[in-house]
Amino acid sequence: MSSSTIGINPEAGTSALDNSFLETVVLHNRDYQQYSINNQVYFVPIDEASITPEVALKSFANPSTTQGGGREASDRAQLFDGRLLFPPLTRPRRILDLGYGSASWAIEVAEQNERADVLGVDINPWQPEEVPRNLYLQVDDLNRTQVAPLPHTFDLVHSRMMASGIHINRWRDYVRDMFRVTRPGGWTQMVELYFNVQSDNGSLSDDHALRQWSTRYMESLEGLKDLRVPLRLPNMMRDAGFVDVEHRMVMLHTCAWSTGRKPLLPSRRLQLSPCRADPRESEIGAANRENVQRFLSSMAIYPFTERLGMTIQDVHLLVAQARLEADNPAFKEESYSAVKG
Repeated sequence: MSSSTIGINPEAGTSALDNSFLETVVLHNRDYQQYSINNQVYFVPIDEASITPEVALKSFANPSTTQGGGREASDRAQLFDGRLLFPPLTRPRRILDLGYGSASWAIEVAEQNERADVLGVDINPWQPEEVPRNLYLQVDDLNRTQVAPLPHTFDLVHSRMMASGIHINRWRDYVRDMFRVTRPGGWTQMVELYFNVQSDNGSLSDDHALRQWSTRYMESLEGLKDLRVPLRLPNMMRDAGFVDVEHRMVMLHTCAWSTGRKPLLPSRRLQLSPCRADPRESEIGAANRENVQRFLSSMAIYPFTERLGMTIQDVHLLVAQARLEADNPAFKEESYSAVKG
């Protein structure tokens, strides 16, 4: 395990892990990384490090791509096709994964591309016990360092679920860093989650707990994180030098639900009406349900109590109500994954 900025040689320039990344603090009976709290980087408990939005999207939200170095790009965003890499890479030599999280994406990419060096950077020192020989995981804060020191290094740069980690004033340089280290003819692919929960049938109002959770979460990080960055990434990427940038919004359902005739919702009490099931939509919701139920709590505890001043009892109550609504197919709630290229 090392702490450094990644270069061409994964092992060059690395140093012993800074112990500050290992220190923890207990808040409301949850373990947090002390460094992340002190530097306002990431507010999800590390005792639930593998249950994050990154994992919630892994099975069904795939990134689009953009070609760097003044080359052309195409949007290859798909759902449920099992693909990890969308650009037409035949023999990639170096792949960079920014914010590797559970490292599941990096591990699969390394296994599928045995001749490539796959390099991952994340602020959380948690790492799997076993990884492929061609995968190198490093610990660093992408807010304080360049993505990589040398330009034109990587065939593919991958960034996913970084909106709640990158500082609001860092995003422009973060995207420029990705362009700088992508080799001419190489590619960059990004996926971000837009936390504005909406209802497909218009039944979710501002009075509902799930909408209040979404609104308060965005308020709690206002001025610190840019949770609306998914909507601005296309312009940021063009400004950085990427060409033919395309993006797509992918709806992610909060539970298994069907499409068809709208349910009758005269009040907060739900009166369900028969709907014709859509297996594909139901599969998306079913895959996402457990993750939504988990991160409604884990993502809210610190920012709601420490930044909004809510009591922990009020947070638990709001989360419990939001979970019930997220699990109710009558609302047809959706969170949006903005897939940018």
